[in-house]
Order: sequence, then C-alpha cells, then structure tokens
Amino acid sequence: MSESSSTGQEPPLPGGAPGGPLPVPGEAAREFYLGVLGEGGRLRMAEVTAGQHPLVGELLELGLLTADPADGVFTAVNPRVVGGRLSEDLRSAGTRLLVQAQEMPTLLEDLSRAYDLTARKVDRSGEVLHLHETEQINARLDALFAGSADEILTAQPGSALPTPVLAQSARRTKPFLARGGAGRCLFEPAARSDGPTTAYVLEATELGARFRVLGESFKRMTIFDRHTAVIPTAADYTGLAVVDDPAVVAFLVGMFERDWQRAEPVPWSTTAPDPAALPVPAQVGRMLSQGLTQRTIATRLGLSERTVAGHISRLREQYDAQTLFQLGWLMRAAAGERRSA
Repeated sequence: MSESSSTGQEPPLPGGAPGGPLPVPGEAAREFYLGVLGEGGRLRMAEVTAGQHPLVGELLELGLLTADPADGVFTAVNPRVVGGRLSEDLRSAGTRLLVQAQEMPTLLEDLSRAYDLTARKVDRSGEVLHLHETEQINARLDALFAGSADEILTAQPGSALPTPVLAQSARRTKPFLARGGAGRCLFEPAARSDGPTTAYVLEATELGARFRVLGESFKRMTIFDRHTAVIPTAADYTGLAVVDDPAVVAFLVGMFERDWQRAEPVPWSTTAPDPAALPVPAQVGRMLSQGLTQRTIATRLGLSERTVAGHISRLREQYDAQTLFQLGWLMRAAAGERRSA
C-alpha cells in the first residue's frame, strides 16, 4: 500500500472533490484567453487590469497561461497539451479511487467482525406479534425496512423465492442499501439457477449487499438492526411472527452468524440459468455416480469440500454404503432402475 493510502490522505482530483466540476475555464476566462490569442499569444503584465486578475489567476492555475516575470509577460499555452495533462491526472485519480474502493471492505473487516461479536445492550422486553393478513404483513415489513439504519440479515432457504415475494423484497431492500445500509443474505445453491433471483442478487451486490450459499438446511428469517426478527409461521408466506425479545433475537443472530461462517461466497451469473436444477444432494449423488471425486464435485458446485463431505455422508447413510465406490455403484444402479421404470 502506498504511503498516501496508508495515511488516508490522497492528492485531490483535478478540479476539486470526486464528482465535482471538470477543470475547464469558465466563460469569462475563455473569452479572456481568446483575447490573449488575438494579441499573438502574449500579454504584458502591466496591461492587465484589476478586474482581469481573477481571470489571469484561473488560466494560470489551469496551465493555459504561463508567467515570465523577467520579460513581464503572460504567454498562452497550447490547450491540447493542457488537456492531455489534465486527462492523465483525472485517469490517475480515478485509478486511486478504484483501488481505495476495493480495499475499503478489507480495511474495515476487523471492525466488522468486532461489531458482529458485540452484544447489543437493550433495556426492553419484547413480545411476539403474529400477522396473518396480507395488508398487515406488508405494512409491517415496509415499516421495518424503512426504519432500519444499520444492517439487515436474511436467510432464504429454497431453490427460488416466489416472484411476488422477490419483487417486494427488491422494492424494500434497494432503498435501504442505497442510503448506506449493510445487507447480508444466505441462499441455497439451487437458487443460483433461478433467473429472477440471480438478477436480484447481482443488482443488490452492486449496492453493497453480500450473498453466500449454504448447502445445508437452515431456517428462514430476517433480522433488522439486531433488534427485531421476522420469521414465517406458514410455508406459503401467509403468516409471520415479529419478534422483539432481546434474548430470542440474539439467539437468531447467533444462528445466522454460524450459518454465514459455514456458507460459501460464490459467483452469480444470469447466463444460462437452469430452472430444472436438481437439489444439491441430488447433484452430488449424480456426480458421484459419474465417478467424480469429492474435490471435483466441490469445485463444480462452488462449495467447500467440507460441505460436499456432509452431503456424501448423508447419502452413504441413505444407501447404506460403506465406501464411496460402493455408494457410486448403488446410485448408478438406482438411476438405472428409475430410467427403466
């Protein structure tokens, strides 16, 4: 890391702060510069009036004029030369900002871990509010998303969210992320095959949200600022429980953090989604029956070898297999029976 980035001080962008006006002369300075060109590109310092001093200063700062005190004149500089220099300065400044943007999450990672591990002090005891009416559910979720200031944690098991639920989630999440909120979300690996879910993940990632996939069973929940948790009371999203009790919310946060540490960050892509993707255990079994190794399966599915080993262990119990060779043989036999049936 360069000395400038380690101290937090960077040379300013030409023309001011990032996103500020471009370093080009104003209209009055342009007219003055054209006047200097009309005099052959040279202007005697003694002929500059008091009202023209700011214009001379502006052109000197931009490099469109140079001063020669010995001869007592200002000389016009080729704008192409000045433009090339300023363009290079802007490109260099933009590169510095991109490097800083990539470094920022890492620079704050120790603080993020400390935040995650810090117990929140609360002096309130909460209740569990059960909601069943669609209007009540939507109103409460709208209020929770709008009122969240710091962080929203979400666990979404299943291969895909229903389209209406996904649309509502995108509508609520994007404003929260846009105003600087932090979001983390867990999905199952099969969700990567759902086009709308992948599109939502890619869009939210651009706003700063983080996503991981977990090839194990986990519970659906959404936690707002580590103060309020929402959990489903019906599989079809027709019932929700809103929990404010600090002990219960802390327990759910602990569950989420445990699952997050076990989950894997993987690439998401909208290209060639497979709506008929098999569940992860079935994909593992199919690859085993093809003779692939545990490491190869983990690589292809974007999972850790530990996660794949867990699936294989459960498959061995299911097929009562003592070795991987026996498991593959039994699974190929079972697949053959299904095709002939």
